[in-house]
Amino acid sequence: MATATSTQKRGFTREEWADFAHTGPGTLAGRFMRTFWHPVYRSQDLAPGYTRPMLIMSEEFTLYRGHGGTAYALAFRCAHRGTQLSVGKVEGENIRCFYHGWMYDGSGQCVEQPAEPKPFCEKIRIRSYPTQEYLGMVWVYMGEGEPPPLPRFPEFDEGEFNVVIYPRSACNFFNRMENAVDEAHVQFVHASTGLSGVPKIEARETSYGIAISGIWPDGHGSGAHYQVPNASQFKARDLVKIAWRVPIDDEHYMSFNVESTDRVRSGEGVLADDIGKQILAGDLRVEDLEGMHNLFEVQDYIAQVGQGVIAPRQYDHLGAADVGVAL
Repeated sequence: MATATSTQKRGFTREEWADFAHTGPGTLAGRFMRTFWHPVYRSQDLAPGYTRPMLIMSEEFTLYRGHGGTAYALAFRCAHRGTQLSVGKVEGENIRCFYHGWMYDGSGQCVEQPAEPKPFCEKIRIRSYPTQEYLGMVWVYMGEGEPPPLPRFPEFDEGEFNVVIYPRSACNFFNRMENAVDEAHVQFVHASTGLSGVPKIEARETSYGIAISGIWPDGHGSGAHYQVPNASQFKARDLVKIAWRVPIDDEHYMSFNVESTDRVRSGEGVLADDIGKQILAGDLRVEDLEGMHNLFEVQDYIAQVGQGVIAPRQYDHLGAADVGVAL
């Protein structure tokens, strides 16, 4: 009689254990990702009294800012008849459903049912998600139970920094995360940097993820840090940058970038996508882009999206230069 494997006992197959790309509710990667805080919106873009329908990791919810300035995240739909809650009205710190006026506070508790002769508000509560604001972004915890402390980054706690966000389509977030630990791609994808030769690459596991370093033939050093589960950080001359690649769904992600300079400006991530699509379609050549501002984003788009929406990693042939990817 055949015995069940340990993965079968846990309810996941071998393929599911190796699936980093799918992060929807109930997936193994999705459950893991939900044990971390994620930036979901730029603070300056959410004014008091305004709402936004949100889709993060294939899960819908409602984001709004109360008139007192606090940001809240609630379920996507009203518990009454399932109307989209983001079309409702913010009143004080509460939000009122557009359809029949049911009102919810920031904890998801129903506090008013104006059309009911005998309101039963105390029996109605919709899901709420913990929120915090830090580094100019609204963060949401989408997991179960008490959230962990929100990570802090002292290098950005003083002085000025720039917050840039942009979406990327036809590309799974994990394509981008693997790019962050692939130091060998720099000399080829970003040939415009002028770096010559191939670096000696090392990668080591750390308490936060992976540290990657490269030593070039001229002695120049480069490196980056991958922070579990979806952040990357690096320093280069006058630039200090950390970026979170947050899945919208399995085929789109949003990039949240905090930088010490204004090297990347809002809107240029979308522009990079438009130009990258033309190159992948054969309507432009990479060589035609020399001198373009923010050329890096276009180059990375080509490399990442050109692998496929969800890269079929079973066909990869990794070498010694792929030590970061392998780790």
